[in-house]
Amino acid sequence: MKLSVCVDAVYNGRGFEESVRSIGELGYDTIEFWTWWDKDLDDVSRVVREAGVSIACFCTKFVSLVDSSKREEYIQGLEESIAAAKRLDCRALISQVGNELKDVSREEQRRSLVEGLKACVPLLEREGMTLLVEPLNLLVDHQGYYLASSEEAFGIVREVGSKHVKVLFDIYHQQITEGHLISTIQANIEWIGHFHAAGNPGRHELNFGEIHYPAVFDAIRVTGYEGYVGLEYFPLREPEEGLRELEWRAL
Repeated sequence: MKLSVCVDAVYNGRGFEESVRSIGELGYDTIEFWTWWDKDLDDVSRVVREAGVSIACFCTKFVSLVDSSKREEYIQGLEESIAAAKRLDCRALISQVGNELKDVSREEQRRSLVEGLKACVPLLEREGMTLLVEPLNLLVDHQGYYLASSEEAFGIVREVGSKHVKVLFDIYHQQITEGHLISTIQANIEWIGHFHAAGNPGRHELNFGEIHYPAVFDAIRVTGYEGYVGLEYFPLREPEEGLRELEWRAL
């Protein structure tokens, strides 16, 4: 299990280069971020190289997968995102699925989602990329989003049936949505390609709130998971202070 720092969350409001340099100086060797299309990729490449960090993942274009009329647009966005990822030596992309459509049944939307992901598999296989499908909570942060339940997310990726399509299990979102973090993670670890972590309530540092992260991280570790846990929180203190205190790296 390895840690990645989400620049856009932990260093929200600060410049990208300043933030990445700070992360590297604190001893973290991996970052992630949300959007690539508003960044100069040559600058990003230079900054991560100079800071001595790598990139775990970032988002693909925000196009709905539950709306079948958007499928070509989604795949085009994925192609563009893969091209950006290859330039940055990144092998994973995060995908949201879109908001629930009011005039289409959930069954039809689920079918569109599965079929859309299946249509992406040949491209992902050819390029050696992993697409991470992310459920989000509806109660606090993402009202109207289609996919909240981890059970539904795992069912979708199982139906797609490719090692190149997995779930991004956000511990914060799933604590709000359903709880039962450890049992859910351990029962479904083969379908999880990435984690996100933040304290709840508030989405702040991991040691603030009701989630006992030492136990959750121990439970992840015993599964043999070797991927990343992305630190995606909005700090109450200076970013460096919280990251410096975080001792999970040594556990």
